[in-house]
Amino acid sequence: MNQYKKIRETDKVLSAYIQEESHRQKYGLEMIPSENYVSDAVLEAMGSILTNKYSEGYPGKRYYGGNEFIDKIELLTKERAEKLFKTVHANVQPYSGSPANLAVYLATCQPGDTVMGLDLTHGGHLTHGWKVSATGIFFNTVMYHVTREGRVDFNEVKELVKKFKPKLIWTGATAYVYQYEFDKFAEIADSCGAYFAADIAHTAGLVIGGAHLDPSPFAHIITTTTHKTLRGPRGGMIMVTKKGVKKDPDLPQKVDKAVFPGLQGGPHDHTTAAIALALKEAEKASFKVYAKLIVKNSQALARQLIKNGLKLVGNGTENHMVLMDLIPVFGPGGGFFAQYALDRVGITLNKNTIPGEPMSPFYPSGVRLGTPALTTRGLKEKDLIRVADWIGLVLNEVTGSKLPGDKDERKDYLENYRRKVDRSANLGKIKKEINHFAGKFPIFAWNK
Repeated sequence: MNQYKKIRETDKVLSAYIQEESHRQKYGLEMIPSENYVSDAVLEAMGSILTNKYSEGYPGKRYYGGNEFIDKIELLTKERAEKLFKTVHANVQPYSGSPANLAVYLATCQPGDTVMGLDLTHGGHLTHGWKVSATGIFFNTVMYHVTREGRVDFNEVKELVKKFKPKLIWTGATAYVYQYEFDKFAEIADSCGAYFAADIAHTAGLVIGGAHLDPSPFAHIITTTTHKTLRGPRGGMIMVTKKGVKKDPDLPQKVDKAVFPGLQGGPHDHTTAAIALALKEAEKASFKVYAKLIVKNSQALARQLIKNGLKLVGNGTENHMVLMDLIPVFGPGGGFFAQYALDRVGITLNKNTIPGEPMSPFYPSGVRLGTPALTTRGLKEKDLIRVADWIGLVLNEVTGSKLPGDKDERKDYLENYRRKVDRSANLGKIKKEINHFAGKFPIFAWNK
């Protein structure tokens, strides 16, 4: 491969590690819902000479010289984001999703103000006010929850809003298998005068692809990462809607000020250019086909997992991910067992809490898996059925494992479990099958 020729010439050790990771991605199945593959064009932008430039400030208002062409790139990216997401303002400088969300707090709240978000153990995100996050440390956060079926409990949301009168309400999640009901949140936020922020980091590609509800008529602010279903580089964006400007005409300026100088210095210009390319790709009609296929693949995966006797939160999915409840297989805290065993055969996913989690985020009772990356590689519904069958076989192979209640016993138990998995002949056979299967699909098949 000539792709990493200069790296091989300069640093053989690093080159070897990159090649190993390339091999893992090529011959494995990436099913973490927040991961995807970027196109060659996006990769080129990320490695371009734009990484050499420093551009503190905004187009036309930089603190450094030599930014006349960088200004054009950022304005192009901004215009594409506003068009695709139907917003009146976009800030494309956030380094990632977490700083983008923190900037929303700075733009709309004062330290100590009350904010609301989905509880982390119920599928929410750290930056929506969880206690160990800066958003939970510097603001008075009130967490809402989901029902046992995994849907947002809107009765609880309404009661909490009446009681605490939050300044800011978040919707969005990291482990939620339904579409976000933006209209219901908007009505509740309007009832108390709160800002309503829709974090669509997971579903941005689905939104612009027509495979998910659109938040732009309902939210004041929209935040997103630019990877995941949008299939771009690892960056972030904050967008202000018409409704947001109607509520607060100064909101775009407040957002910009919160990003710089509030939280960041110079933007990553190579990332901005890569975001522009990802947005250009997302304008194509084929992207809408891609977005809808993500959901179809996810639903095919869910149906087959259920057919194989596995329990899913919500008994299915409406988006790109599936959340599996493993208590029937391993008892409480069994997410690690599934993640480790599946990782060893080449299926990458992550352990995750489930609604009503009986253990902790470190030893959760479920796993989260999705289809954006596999859909990018060209897998169809029939392929996801086969993947679901492999998942069933792997879990059957390690069923009966149980996390010890005594914390002192866990280290030895987990070490023994790892050895058992590593030595399993049946799992070794499944790994060879998956390696052969995955190797047939290119890393980036879409639009080739």
